[in-house]
Amino acid sequence: MGERADQQLASAALNMALQGRKQVEETIHHSDQGVQYTSNAYRQQLETEQLVVSTSRKGMPYDNAVMESFFGSLKQELTHHEDFASRDQARVQVFDYIEVFYNRQRMHSALGYRTPLEFSAMNEVRN
Repeated sequence: MGERADQQLASAALNMALQGRKQVEETIHHSDQGVQYTSNAYRQQLETEQLVVSTSRKGMPYDNAVMESFFGSLKQELTHHEDFASRDQARVQVFDYIEVFYNRQRMHSALGYRTPLEFSAMNEVRN
C-alpha cells in the first residue's frame, strides 16, 4: 500500500505475489489499463517473468471480476467497518486481512470451499 498507485508499487506487489510460488506454464497476469501496468518497465518485468499478459477492456470491470469481487469483500469485511488512525495502521490491517484471513482462513465457494492457500497447494501437487 503506497502513497500512490505507480509502476514501482505495482512491481513490488508483483514481486511479492511471485515470491515463493511455483510458476506454472502460462501463468496469466491480468490487470486493468492503469498507467502503472502499461509502463515499459512493468511490461518488461512481465516479459522477464514469462507471464501471459491479459488486460481488461476500458470501462469493463467484469473483465476482471475476480479482483472486483476481492475488493468488494475487502471493503465489506474490513475497510467499511474501520476508522484507521494512520496509513500505517491501515497497511497492517489490510496485510493481515489478506495474508492471515483471506488467503489462509476464508473459504471460497468458487474454490470448492477451500482457502486460496489450500487450492494453490492442491494445484501445485497436480502440476
